[in-house]
Amino acid sequence: MKHVLTIAGSDTCGGAGIQADLKTFSAHGTYGMSVITAVTVQNTQGVFGCQDISPEIIRGQIDAIYSDIKVSGVKIGMVSQIETIHAIADKLEEHHATNIVVDPVMISKSGFDLMQPDAKDTLIRRLIPLAYVVTPNLPEAEVITGMKINDLSSMEEAARKIFAMGAKNVLIKGGHLEDDATDLLFDGEKIITLHSDRIATKNTHGTGCTLSSAIAANLAKGKSVEEAVCIAKAYITVAIEHSLSIGKGVGPTNHFYELYNKAGIWEEIKD
Repeated sequence: MKHVLTIAGSDTCGGAGIQADLKTFSAHGTYGMSVITAVTVQNTQGVFGCQDISPEIIRGQIDAIYSDIKVSGVKIGMVSQIETIHAIADKLEEHHATNIVVDPVMISKSGFDLMQPDAKDTLIRRLIPLAYVVTPNLPEAEVITGMKINDLSSMEEAARKIFAMGAKNVLIKGGHLEDDATDLLFDGEKIITLHSDRIATKNTHGTGCTLSSAIAANLAKGKSVEEAVCIAKAYITVAIEHSLSIGKGVGPTNHFYELYNKAGIWEEIKD
């Protein structure tokens, strides 16, 4: 079994962040480990507070994992401050980490700043060059590139700009576009577009975390970038299609639908 590490924030209600990442790793037959960068106060209705973990503890968590367990893939999510980014980058470089997927989480669906504005340049300078795959959504890609993105042509331009910042592969997620959900993958030479029908549901909490974690898990299992992205795209589509109406706001995706369905217990537990 491959071992995959998530470096991200904790989500109280379990739909995003560390919790979504670990569920996703398990759903893909990998063993999940975690380094917590921040503890958020949130539920399906929004994010109401955040406390960052000290850089010293973040460094210690990373050292604890790499000194004991072989790591085959890494997903980086919420990194809210400059000191956090430096701590992560320093340690991943020291331990020669591979198969790094960077999901540049910046703003929650409810509008809460999950990354301090002054940390953007540090993320671009320290983490994007470490990324084997970077997975911004459209608003995040706009912040990173400083350009407006509203169609496939501008998505391609943004992908090329982010690739030039040092990422080996760039996946621009098109969920914020109108019509169908189309993502764009760029490896420095080839452009691949991935289409899926837009699913009529409000329950999309943690979709970005889940997609990037699925990519990391499949890279750890030896899949190519294109294969890992396609598998992850299919996985998140099913998870959204069978999302969970939990709470009063934006519910989470269903990380284990396929497993429940294969086990023949989904009809029994879904309510």
